[in-house]
Amino acid sequence: MVGTPGVAREGDPGPTARADEHGPVQATLLRALGVLRFVVLANALVLYALRAGDYAHPRLGWVVVAVLAAWTVVAVWAYGRRGWRRAPLLVADLVVGLGAIALTPYVKGEGFTATLPGFWVMGVVLAWAVVWRAPGGLVAAVAVSVTDVSIRDDFTQANYGNIFLLVLGGAVVGFLSILLQQTASQRDAAERAAAAAGERQRLARVVHDGVLQVLALVQRRGPELGPGGAELGRLAGEQEVRLRGLVQTGSRELVGPLGERDLARLLAELQDAHVQVVVPGTPAVLPAETAGEVVCAVESCLSNVRHHVGRGAPAWVLLEELPQAWVVTVRDEGPGIPEGRLEESAAQGRLGVRQSVVGRLRDLGGEATVRSAPGEGTEWELTVPRHPGRSDPS
Repeated sequence: MVGTPGVAREGDPGPTARADEHGPVQATLLRALGVLRFVVLANALVLYALRAGDYAHPRLGWVVVAVLAAWTVVAVWAYGRRGWRRAPLLVADLVVGLGAIALTPYVKGEGFTATLPGFWVMGVVLAWAVVWRAPGGLVAAVAVSVTDVSIRDDFTQANYGNIFLLVLGGAVVGFLSILLQQTASQRDAAERAAAAAGERQRLARVVHDGVLQVLALVQRRGPELGPGGAELGRLAGEQEVRLRGLVQTGSRELVGPLGERDLARLLAELQDAHVQVVVPGTPAVLPAETAGEVVCAVESCLSNVRHHVGRGAPAWVLLEELPQAWVVTVRDEGPGIPEGRLEESAAQGRLGVRQSVVGRLRDLGGEATVRSAPGEGTEWELTVPRHPGRSDPS
């Protein structure tokens, strides 16, 4: 019986691999592997104890077996710690296994059939597969197989069968490991989407029962207050329509994929008598949710222009294409923002700009910067990556 038969999982060697990329799934697989490592260690100890008297250097063999036992304890503990699943641990694991195989001819003498570690090396290949996926599992399986073949005087069909199963098992089980990781990621994404949709529906009911009714009341009763009230009623009516549209479409957007939208076209729709929009002649394709968030941020900037400069104040929106990002510039010729005003508003609990503009772009992996000075107008620069991804605090 050769000392390297077994099954392996996929790996992905290299300095860029991240041992904690799929933390929960990886941790579960490594815990199961820890149990297996102790089982194959017990098998190696029993086999060596039964046959030690027939070997050329049994004392050295006991030292090798003791090292395997001690390393098994260390390895199982180390793989259980997310930050330790790095190249030094995996390389050391492989070196211990290869060293035990290389010492087999000296310990057992001529005519041996099985290596000192026996099935113990399965744990090494499986660890490489779980942490580094397909390539790692294959690399470890090949390294073990080459070492095993190099110490033998003859290569039998049984040896070939064991090596074939080791390499094939590494690829097959590793592929299944990848599927488990992908399935877990998809499940987590589906759970987050369902939770977000449920929260949106709950908020929709609250908005419908409270905010929308108040806006409708202001729209109806505003004209009774005179010209100012009529203007207030008109604004309330506009916001009621807008908010009702968000309530009706928000849940549907959260449940399923939104596809892609042309940011240039969406921004062009903002143009009116007071807002000039300049966009490239080519589409600015972004994920629909991302494009929608950018447009909302631009609308917040324009809302600030109407509120702080005046409803008839001119504003300009410019969309530019950079190699790695889209940049939207919103500019006005108002009185500007006094230095420290945004920080003062945030300290007072007025988070409109921080949440509606800065927060939106930050969540998209982009950036929102403002340039302003008293009497010189205000210019917002909103930068969003061409392939944005939401920040993940986890």
